[in-house]
Amino acid sequence: MSSTTNSHPSPDLDRTPPKEPELPETAPETAPETVPETVPETAPETAPEADSTPTQAAPDADTAADENAPVGADAAAGADQDASADVTTDADASLGAEETAEAPPAVRGWRAKHPGAARSVTCTVTSLAAVLVLFALLMPNEPDRFRPAVFLRLPVEAIFGAAVLMVLPKTLRLITAVLAGLSLGAMTVLNLLDLGFNEFLGRGFNVVLDWVLFDDARTYLEDSMGKAGAVGVVIAVIALVIAVFALMALSVVRLANLLARHSGRATRATLVAGTVWVACSALGVQFAGVQFAARSTAGAVQNRVDRVQATLKDEAEFAKIAKKDAFAKTPPDQLVPDLRGKDVIFAFIESYGRSAIEDPVTAPGVDATLDDKTAALSKAGYAARSGWLTSATYGGSSWLGHSTFLSGLWISNQARYRTVTAGEHLTLTGAFQRTGDWRTVGIMPGVQKNWPEGKFYGLDNVYDSRELGYKGPKFSWSTMPDQYALSAYQRLEHGKKRDKPLMSEIILTSSHQPWAPIPKTIPWDEVGDGSVYEDIQKDGKKASDVFYDSTKVKEEYGRSIEYSVTSLIDYVVKYGDKNTVLVFLGDHQPLARVSGDDADRDVPISIVAHDKSVLDKIDGWNWTEGLKPDDTAPVWRMDSFRDRFLTAYGSTPHP
Repeated sequence: MSSTTNSHPSPDLDRTPPKEPELPETAPETAPETVPETVPETAPETAPEADSTPTQAAPDADTAADENAPVGADAAAGADQDASADVTTDADASLGAEETAEAPPAVRGWRAKHPGAARSVTCTVTSLAAVLVLFALLMPNEPDRFRPAVFLRLPVEAIFGAAVLMVLPKTLRLITAVLAGLSLGAMTVLNLLDLGFNEFLGRGFNVVLDWVLFDDARTYLEDSMGKAGAVGVVIAVIALVIAVFALMALSVVRLANLLARHSGRATRATLVAGTVWVACSALGVQFAGVQFAARSTAGAVQNRVDRVQATLKDEAEFAKIAKKDAFAKTPPDQLVPDLRGKDVIFAFIESYGRSAIEDPVTAPGVDATLDDKTAALSKAGYAARSGWLTSATYGGSSWLGHSTFLSGLWISNQARYRTVTAGEHLTLTGAFQRTGDWRTVGIMPGVQKNWPEGKFYGLDNVYDSRELGYKGPKFSWSTMPDQYALSAYQRLEHGKKRDKPLMSEIILTSSHQPWAPIPKTIPWDEVGDGSVYEDIQKDGKKASDVFYDSTKVKEEYGRSIEYSVTSLIDYVVKYGDKNTVLVFLGDHQPLARVSGDDADRDVPISIVAHDKSVLDKIDGWNWTEGLKPDDTAPVWRMDSFRDRFLTAYGSTPHP
C-alpha cells in the first residue's frame, strides 16, 4: 500500500473524541465526601453540559501554549496530514516500508533500533538490483565491444518492462517479475557463453549445436588441470549460473515492488524515459560512438532465434549436399593412379595458422625454422611446395578442420560433422583404401576413447593414445610429445616390412593450447617408451604463467609450432625414402588471444616429396617453393582441396 493512503481521512472515522475532564491535582481531600451516594436521575442529562467545554475543566498544555492551534475535527485532520507527510518522506528515503512490515520480528527490531543504517542498506540493495538489471540489458556478447560507453545507454526493454509491471495486479506482477528475471538470467548466461566462444573459437555460441562441446571442455580441463581441478571449475561454473538466475529474478522482483509503491512518480519517470528514448532513437544520438537509445537485448533475442532457424535449415540442406560426390562412383583403379607405390602421409599440426608465419612475435622463430627445415629437406633430396587453405573452423574444434579437408565438404559445425560422418561420402584417405593398393592407418594421440569415425575416414587401423605405448608424462592437454608419436608410428607401422605401401593420417598435438609446457626434441634413439620426458616436462613452463600473458602466450605458441614442424621434418629426413610423400597443414588458426581479433582463418599447407614428378603434378597450383608460403601463394577454401588433389594425381570423376 502507498504510504500516503491516509492523507485524506474520513471525518466520521478519524475525528478525535473529546477528552475526559481531569480533576485538578490540588483537589481537597474532602472532595469525595461531597459526592452523593446516589446519582440523580437527571445526571445523564447534565453530563454532556460538563463535557461540552473540556478545555475549561482541564486545559491541554499544548493547546494552552498555542491558542491558534486547530481543535476538534480540524485538528485531527491536520495532525493526520502531517503524519502522512512524514510517512511519505520516510518511505521515499528507505524505499522499503512494506519490506519493514513484512520482515521477521528480528529484522523489524534491528530496523527500529538502527533506522539510518536500515535505510542505507535498503537503498544500496535496491541500487545494486537496478545496476544488475541494467548490466544484463546492456551487456554485449563480443569482447571487443566491452567498453564503458556501452553501459551508459538507455535500454528500451527497461522502459517497456517498467510500464508493464506497473499496471499489473500484485500476484500477476510478482509472477511476471520472476519470469522476466529468469529470462534476463538466461540471456546473461548466453552472453557469457558468446564471449567465451568468440574469444576461443571466433564465433558465438550456437544454442542448438554447441552443448556437446561442454563435455570436450570438461575433458580439456581434466587434461590440463587434473580431475580435482576440473571438478572444482565445474562446481564453480554451476554455482555461478544458479547465482545469476537467482539474483536476476530477485532484482526484478525488488524493482517491480518499488515501482508499485511509488506508481505516481514511476509512471511520470517512465513516460519521460520513453519520450527521451524515442527522440534519441529518431535523431541517432550517440555518445562515444555508441547509440544512446539501446535495444540490444531485443536484438540479441532476435539474433538467436534467427540463428536457430538458420541452423535447422542448414542441417536439412547440408544432408542433400553431402549425398552429392564427384568421385562417389569412381572405380578403384581410377583413384590416385599417379601415386601408386608411394608412402603417403597426411599430417595435421594442431593450431598451425597463418599468424604463426606472419605475426611479429611468432614469425621470426617459426620462419627461421621453416627455412632451416627446407634446407634440410633439400640436402636429403626432397623438395616442397606450399600454399594457403581457409579452414572451416577457428581457435578449436580441430575435427571440423580435419573432416573438411578430407571430405571435400564445408564442415563448419557439429551438425554437419554428425551428418557427414554418419554417411558414406568419400574421403581423401578413404580413396586410398578403396583402391585396395594401400594399407591405411591413423596415428591419433589426441583420441582417448573409442573413435568410430575411423571407419568413415577409411582407416584399416587406428592407434589412439592408449595404443601407442607411451609411458611418459602429459604435456598439458597433449597426451604425448609429437616426436614420440612419430617414433611410435615408425615402430608400429612405417618401419615394418609390408607388401603394400602405407597411407597414414597423423595428428600432431604438441602445439595445442595452452602451449606450456612444451617438449624438446631429443635424439631419436633416446625416445624409448617416453619415460625420458619426465624431466623435460618438470622443467617446462607452467600454463598459468603463460596463457594469460598476451606476449608470453604468443612466444610459447610460436615455440610449439617450431617443435612440431621440426619433429615432423626430422622424421621424414631420418626415416623417409624416395617413395615418401608428405602432405601437412594446420587444422585452424590459434585462438584470438594469439592470432588477433581480426585474424583470418588461413592455414599453411605443404607437400613434400623425394620424387620430382610428384611435385610436377601440381605446377599449375602456383604454390611457393619451400615450406613457407608467401603472400602471393593462392588461398583456397579447405573443402576444395580433396577434389584438386584427386584430380592432380589422375583420379577420374564419376558422380
